[in-house]
Amino acid sequence: MEHKSNRPRRDRLYEIIFEADTPAGKWFDIALIVVILLSVLTVMLDSVASIQARYGRWLYVLEWLFTILFTVEYILRLLCVGNIRRYATSFFGIVDLVAILPSYLNLVVFGTRYLLVVRILRVLRIFRILKLGQYTKEAGVLRAALYASRRRIVVFLCFVLTLVVIIGSLMYLIEGPTNSGFTSIPQSVYWAIVTLTTVGYGDISPQTPLGQFLASIVMILGYSIIAVPTGIVTVEWSQATMRKQPHARACPTCGAGGHDIDARYCKFCGADL
Repeated sequence: MEHKSNRPRRDRLYEIIFEADTPAGKWFDIALIVVILLSVLTVMLDSVASIQARYGRWLYVLEWLFTILFTVEYILRLLCVGNIRRYATSFFGIVDLVAILPSYLNLVVFGTRYLLVVRILRVLRIFRILKLGQYTKEAGVLRAALYASRRRIVVFLCFVLTLVVIIGSLMYLIEGPTNSGFTSIPQSVYWAIVTLTTVGYGDISPQTPLGQFLASIVMILGYSIIAVPTGIVTVEWSQATMRKQPHARACPTCGAGGHDIDARYCKFCGADL
């Protein structure tokens, strides 16, 4: 009898915590996101020396208050879910656990509590609350495009790595004897990476005319190199989008639509398209 009476209560708790279709579940998720944002703000403010010196005690209390709330919430999720192992090993289950661990680890290893900013990942639940499922689908298209481009990107990175080693070695030969900034080939390779990526910190710069000429070539080369991975991913993105979205062309025989862009025959009647 006790088990049967607890079952509806567990189902009701599950609807509130995991479902966003009911009013109670939606308000729970909204309140949860607000608390998450406040907790992340608390950690960020605690890292400011002037604020920490004045309000450090209150920030510490707030931090543990949020941690206790998230711990209770995590335990409730484990209690009301049907498959505990499946939830605990899921993406959000791991994020929920990681969101509370730094506070407890800080009791042993000082400074780990600043890792609590990973709680911001929990705000991803806003996609479910606001019915933004199409955005997660687009994220899947981007992930597929990146995965399909992985070999080309690796080849491109190997080419860039080889290029910066050569450029850094040349700059070391040109500037090394006269410029104290280029003290070694690794230091020169660092300059080549910074220059080729158009970051340009300016902490090391060539002084000789030949070195400045080489630097000018590297700077111009950097603009063209940056466009390469963008083009690779863009091509794969377009192909993934075309594979995802059906073509609007209708079959001349049966009039059915929704065919793939490269389809030659109707998938409903088999007629030639």
